[in-house]
Amino acid sequence: MTRSFRIGQIVPSSNTTMETEIPAMLRAREAVEPERFTFHSSRMRMKKVTREELAAMDDESDRCALELSDAAVDVMGYACLVAIMSRGAGYHRESRSRLHGVTVENGHPTPIVSSAGALTEGLGILGAKRVAIITPYMKPLTQMVIDYIEAEGIQVVDSIALEIPDNLEVGRRDPLALTEIVKRLDISEADAVVLSACVQMPSLASIQQVEDSLGLPVVSAATCTAYQILKELKLKPLVPNAGRLLGGRYI
Repeated sequence: MTRSFRIGQIVPSSNTTMETEIPAMLRAREAVEPERFTFHSSRMRMKKVTREELAAMDDESDRCALELSDAAVDVMGYACLVAIMSRGAGYHRESRSRLHGVTVENGHPTPIVSSAGALTEGLGILGAKRVAIITPYMKPLTQMVIDYIEAEGIQVVDSIALEIPDNLEVGRRDPLALTEIVKRLDISEADAVVLSACVQMPSLASIQQVEDSLGLPVVSAATCTAYQILKELKLKPLVPNAGRLLGGRYI
């Protein structure tokens, strides 16, 4: 009998990408593996990617975890990388523990995946010690992302900040544009490339193409989140054409 899993996501109210890319990856997996998935979301208000709005948004995450646990989801993803990173080094651990506690108190204990934690953990699984990254953020927020990644023991050797403040505009970007933007990155000292260090900037359509071109592992916040979701569900982390991390070798 085929087993079905409920995937919950806590997303910014203006996010349009994680509810596209996570289902796309897991639907692609359904073509090669027996498990099936349904998708369920709760939203936190956020329109502009500023430190103030991010903090106010993160304050709503407990409510979202409570709502999703009412649906007895099997795993819950906190789908905003920079909101977590804006709260200081290592905050994904505190957030994950607190949100899990909310689900326990509601009678539906649920594993929590943080996109911020998933990114750094995914890079660690690949053995990457030095990375080059692309973000859509303004330069101060991009530096905050760099600082967070480096606090986890991974050096950022180069970065590109596209400086797009409006979150809806970020979500409307053509993911294939990254195949050209990545050529501006200095990857001479990099072990891996983060094609989108943002859950809102679409990149899935470019991941495999850029990885094949560069000969380096290529990830995004979304692909790392999908990997951790599958690991929490104790399923093979395999998604076709989504990069080396999701190639099924890192079990």
